[in-house]
Amino acid sequence: MSEEQKVKGPASYFPSIEKTYGQPVVHWRAIVRAAMPAKHMELVNILKTTHGLGHGHANAIVAHTLAEDAKG
Repeated sequence: MSEEQKVKGPASYFPSIEKTYGQPVVHWRAIVRAAMPAKHMELVNILKTTHGLGHGHANAIVAHTLAEDAKG
């Protein structure tokens, strides 16, 4: 994979998230969207406490989901 094709930002965590937790990222994003309109850190804490995700993984899912939804 060339430097231009390398995934950056929160999405760079997605392969590890799927491997570690056994669910596709769309599963986690659906959980985030179902909990809205909570704030960013509230959403991160839901993923951490209810679903056992680590902080970095939960934060990446929330940040990516909120950014995607803001784009429309």
